[in-house]
Amino acid sequence: MTQVSLVTGAGSGIGRLSALALAAAGFHVVLTGRRESALEETRSLSGQADSMSVISCDVTQPAAVDSLFRQLEETHHRLDVLFNNAGTNVPAMPIDELTVEQWQQVINVNLHGAFLVARGAFALMRKQSPQGGRIINNGSISAHVPRPGSVPYTVSKHAITGLTRTLSLDGRAFDIACGQIDIGNTASDMTERMNTGVPQADGSIKPEPTMDTQHVADAVVHMASLPLSANIQFMTIMATKMPFIGRG
Repeated sequence: MTQVSLVTGAGSGIGRLSALALAAAGFHVVLTGRRESALEETRSLSGQADSMSVISCDVTQPAAVDSLFRQLEETHHRLDVLFNNAGTNVPAMPIDELTVEQWQQVINVNLHGAFLVARGAFALMRKQSPQGGRIINNGSISAHVPRPGSVPYTVSKHAITGLTRTLSLDGRAFDIACGQIDIGNTASDMTERMNTGVPQADGSIKPEPTMDTQHVADAVVHMASLPLSANIQFMTIMATKMPFIGRG
């Protein structure tokens, strides 16, 4: 039986490449995100449109997330893997320059949205037969250490670690595994500025190495392909020479 996976933020970047990699690995992939046109572009890139479905959804809206899972259950009857990937950020700045609206923007997507989607996935995995499934949360190296001026993003990613740990514990009784992939400096639109220079802990501005996003996608497939008797609790995948170990 073909396993069903759901990828949030599947219209670009890590979400898009991970969705394509999951489809290539034999999963049926449900693509979700706010922009249906971007999701359809992801599906067209797969070259096997029947291995992907599109359900647009704003993960910050509870009613939209409830509708997503109703449609997914009606169409596919179960969910085996969730890649809880959708995320956003704002420019780096000290906390006193950050507006409440900017704070809420990041927290709403990175934490509230991740909670809503994990909640929906957990509920479906718990009641389906056979019971169980896997949730993979997209953390960040910011789940371990902050970058300068990154209050909302870093707070959200530290909270994702708490979500991962509690879902791992609460999921045991229902054969629901939960792991987290912490990513550092994968090449994307969000990290393009790293080529010209980003703030360092010592106040300097320096370029940082990046890595091909395909490595992240391959890592997600590896996590997703494990039997439920095994789990990668936390994986850090990063550009080898980026300033993370020994940062500051």
